[in-house]
This record gives sequence, C-alpha cells and structure tokens, in this order.
Amino acid sequence: MHPEDIYADIGQRALIVSVIVSIPLLGATLIVGILISIFQAVTSIQEMTLTFIPKILVVAAVLYFLGPWMGQILISFSEEVLGNLPAFIG
Repeated sequence: MHPEDIYADIGQRALIVSVIVSIPLLGATLIVGILISIFQAVTSIQEMTLTFIPKILVVAAVLYFLGPWMGQILISFSEEVLGNLPAFIG
C-alpha cells in the first residue's frame, strides 16, 4: 500500500469519526432551534436571546449523557492511529 493511500484512508476515517461525534450535538441543537422558532412564530415573541439559553442547556445535557461515548470513539481512533505510527513513517 502506498503512503498516499494510507494518509488518504486516515483522513477519510478522521472525517467519518468527526461526523459521528458531532451529529448528536448538531441534531439536538437543530431540533431545539426549530422548536424555539415555532414557539416564537406562534407567540410573536421576537427576542433574539431566547434561543441561546435552551441551546446551551441542550448541548450541556448531550455532552453529559453522550460525552463518554464520544470520548471513547475519539480515544479508540487516536489509539489506532498512534499505534500504527511506525507503519506510517516507514
């Protein structure tokens, strides 16, 4: 296997891992943002700061509950890359 193929594979897997780790946070904030937008449209409350606090709380909750899972994915990917480091150099 050529070094370029190895580097491309590492880059591809890094992008996949970053997408997997970020989907819960982005999905939760998207859902909360849509719900708040619907609430603002129904009640005619157009306060711009209304969206920040619920999104911050949802991100904190997602990190609290899914943080260990996210960390384990990142740690296993890092261990795999660092464990194969001699093969990448040589």
